[in-house]
Amino acid sequence: MNGIPVLKVEADCIARAWELSLIELYEKGGRVKTQYDKPEDPLSRDATMIITITDPSQEPLIHKDFPGGLEDLQEYVMEVCDGIKDHLVRDPNDPTDTRWEYTYHQRLFAYTVPSCPPVNQIELVCRKLADSPFTRRAQAVTWQVWQDNDCYDPACLQSIWCRITGEDSQPTLSMNVRFRSNDAYKAAFMNIFALTEMQRRIAARVSELSGQSIRIGRYCHMADSYHIYGSYFTEFEGRFIGGLSRRTFEQRTIRYEDVREIMEEARPAILEKARSMGK
Repeated sequence: MNGIPVLKVEADCIARAWELSLIELYEKGGRVKTQYDKPEDPLSRDATMIITITDPSQEPLIHKDFPGGLEDLQEYVMEVCDGIKDHLVRDPNDPTDTRWEYTYHQRLFAYTVPSCPPVNQIELVCRKLADSPFTRRAQAVTWQVWQDNDCYDPACLQSIWCRITGEDSQPTLSMNVRFRSNDAYKAAFMNIFALTEMQRRIAARVSELSGQSIRIGRYCHMADSYHIYGSYFTEFEGRFIGGLSRRTFEQRTIRYEDVREIMEEARPAILEKARSMGK
């Protein structure tokens, strides 16, 4: 390969797709330095990755080896889809404010341009699709060129693009998501899980607006830099790679339906935790 490798995986469900993407990256990714390396760290594995999930609703949805627990996953979904941590975003007009640069929810649901009111991009996407399902313009972006080029922690998620096909028979919503940078082991699973929930919510809203039942279609996750940092190779190889031979796929994964009640019951405590942050 002349340059950074371009890798592709396709699978029927979220858990299998994420697992295959890590195997492909580990085996075929390039060796690249990062801005966060310590002198003793091995080179990271890195590639441009395209992950296609043909049915984001198919079980098993959850992989046991993502670094986190069920409550962490529920909290992240609520952060991205419900905006429970939007109050932690700093005031850009206050140079002494050291809170977060952004949340994905804030950028998608209240995108703010200086001297203009916030824009709910996801609602605009839904209305465009309800009006013209085959439009190529149903997208939401996060990058703010006037500040993200210089800020310490710019948004990794860059855009969401949606389209509906089969409108004459069974309307189906496909979604593309692009990341400029995506930590394959520590972040990508939760990113994908939350964004496929966003896809479900978009389909439900378009159904409401159009009066048609919109089903969920394939999800495509594209990352310009999909990487495993060298600093945690030991953990990754022991926990993830080692687990491939020790357990079957069924033993490595969890059906969401089997833990849905547990995750839903965690919502009140998560909301209270979020409210207390930043005080």
